[in-house]
Amino acid sequence: MHLLGRYDRVDLPELGLNDIHAKIDTGAYTCSLHCQTAEVVDGKLEFVLLDQEHPEFTGMKFVFDNFLRKDIKNSFGEVERRYVIVTSIRIFDEIITTEFSLCNRGSLRFPILIGRKILRNRFLIDVTKKNVAFKQKRKKPHSRPREKILTDFTIL
Repeated sequence: MHLLGRYDRVDLPELGLNDIHAKIDTGAYTCSLHCQTAEVVDGKLEFVLLDQEHPEFTGMKFVFDNFLRKDIKNSFGEVERRYVIVTSIRIFDEIITTEFSLCNRGSLRFPILIGRKILRNRFLIDVTKKNVAFKQKRKKPHSRPREKILTDFTIL
């Protein structure tokens, strides 16, 4: 198992985003991703990730044919109805396919929250550490990481 700290930088390869700040949150069950607005147009989910204040903001619109709407408890214990997409996240050399709920995290420091669902049986958390995966990635800038593709969900 890899060791992670309280936050790190991760890649979302299918969305073309690299080195995005992510908070490791063992209190959260699932992952969430910052997006200011999301709407269904002609049966497809359209959204723009991050916001103009974020350094990695591209303004690129993403369109997903496959998505869900789920009731998810926020950090205050209130239930919110959120859009949920399935995409991949790269942490160290592992690519994990998982669900991300889309929510406005603009007032929060980290645009990605990584919950315990993908952490379990893969990573150990040491809250005294930070950016462990990112530091390892920077040590090998010219080598391509050997990727292990894992999934974290069940298709119903």
